Amino acid sequence: MIYQARKTLLISLLGILLLGFLSACSAQSQSNNLKMMPMDKMPAEVRTAPSVVQQAYQFAAANPNIMQRIPCYCGCGNIGHTSNYSCYIKSSDANGKLIFDDHALGCSLCVSITQDTMRLLQQGKSVSEIKAYIDSTYSQYGKSNMP
Repeated sequence: MIYQARKTLLISLLGILLLGFLSACSAQSQSNNLKMMPMDKMPAEVRTAPSVVQQAYQFAAANPNIMQRIPCYCGCGNIGHTSNYSCYIKSSDANGKLIFDDHALGCSLCVSITQDTMRLLQQGKSVSEIKAYIDSTYSQYGKSNMP
């Protein structure tokens, strides 16, 4: 009877570990099926940031055509940002190398908007649908930074 209880406990623990492993793999693959800039191309400040911030920077840098159409509602329009993309990227130099903005390193609203954009893209939503979702969800925090 003790043997059977131990066996059941062991099988349960292995099941829990397997579920945890599969969940971690699933979370990683969610960002893997999106276009992401490699981490070695990120500035040092981004490489040491929490993983959710790292993913947001990687996604924004690799997807300007999407992120320039997504607004931000953190108030960054006051500092010249014109989209959620601006929270991550200032500009690019003559050779096309990105010049990163450190704003999103300390702004959870910017990162949340990017994470929502990533999630909705994975669900098959169009950029127009995503923008509408961002507008309706985040407009309570302030004015859009989009002109």
